[in-house]
Amino acid sequence: MIHFGQISSEEFLAEYWQKKPLLIKHAIPNFISPFSPDELAGLSCEEEFESRVVKGSTQRNDWTLESGPFKDDYFENMPKNDWTLLVQGVDKHILEVYEIIEEFNFIPRWRFDDVMVSFAAQGGSVGPHYDHYDVFLLQGLGSRHWQISSLDCHSNNYVKNSELRIMESFREEDTFITEPGDILYVPPGIAHHGTSLDTECITLSFGYRSYSAYEMMEALNLKPHKSNIDYYIDPNWPTELGNAEISNSAVNQALELLNLDQLPTEFFGCFVTKLDLFDQQKISEMMLFEEPIEIQESVSYILSPICRIAYQMIKNEIHVFINGESFDSENFDSDLLVKFCNSRLITVNNQNISLAKKLSSLYLLEKISNHF
Repeated sequence: MIHFGQISSEEFLAEYWQKKPLLIKHAIPNFISPFSPDELAGLSCEEEFESRVVKGSTQRNDWTLESGPFKDDYFENMPKNDWTLLVQGVDKHILEVYEIIEEFNFIPRWRFDDVMVSFAAQGGSVGPHYDHYDVFLLQGLGSRHWQISSLDCHSNNYVKNSELRIMESFREEDTFITEPGDILYVPPGIAHHGTSLDTECITLSFGYRSYSAYEMMEALNLKPHKSNIDYYIDPNWPTELGNAEISNSAVNQALELLNLDQLPTEFFGCFVTKLDLFDQQKISEMMLFEEPIEIQESVSYILSPICRIAYQMIKNEIHVFINGESFDSENFDSDLLVKFCNSRLITVNNQNISLAKKLSSLYLLEKISNHF
């Protein structure tokens, strides 16, 4: 778990989570970036990764956006200053990044989205902006200057005729400098503007999903209320909650957001574990062109990093959700299911081999030795 310094993780959840920003100095002591700038540029040239390059600065206000995958020689003629490379979903392919997510396990894992890694030349930035989701910004290499503001964070304050959602008016309220191992937490609806102070600056963004009322109503095949532009807000997370467990309080928050008395029994679990289109396409291609892995006893397997998993106790029965669908858990021991959901790991023995084979048949497992 990350080091909060003078506060506990419980205090962070009660006083800061989804409420106000927090700079956490030395959150991961002696942290070393898992990538060099050249390695990150190499990832952006591969089709498996979503990548973008943002050029521009607030001084010139001339922002441009280009999308990858990029050609191998793309970066050879880049300017020395004022540009940023962003590579999305790195945790789904690089185990060293995937493992860092465990540092944030004081928040239920089903809330997590992905890790975006950025490289910025000196002065590089993506402009002042705000998001509807929570993010932990871990400094990996170099240093970055952050400006924070809660002012003018609304949809009418974007630069006109731009592909990027950059704020036209940005009034700084606070400022921070992050160095390797430092983390800046930014809650939803708070504007932030990070600018590289070095010729090589790498930042890892650990983002959490946002759920809009409009999106949830559409998923329920109900007519969305145009006036309801609110987003789901987390409950106070109980300390005894399993890492992959959906609490009743979380479902109640969804009911309050939607102004409903009840939801279909398995709706919320399916909704929060649904894959985005990019990852769903990867799973579909795997099922079309590859064979399920062969399960062997005494071998360890992990849930594929692309996959999303959660479970919920409904009328004293466990319901497991994987990639937006309900998993048929009727023939499996509840304790085994809970252990797998929370650890995302299964070491095969005669008690759990049938579960492992079922998971493999659905293309959900990867052999752990493939990553080490």
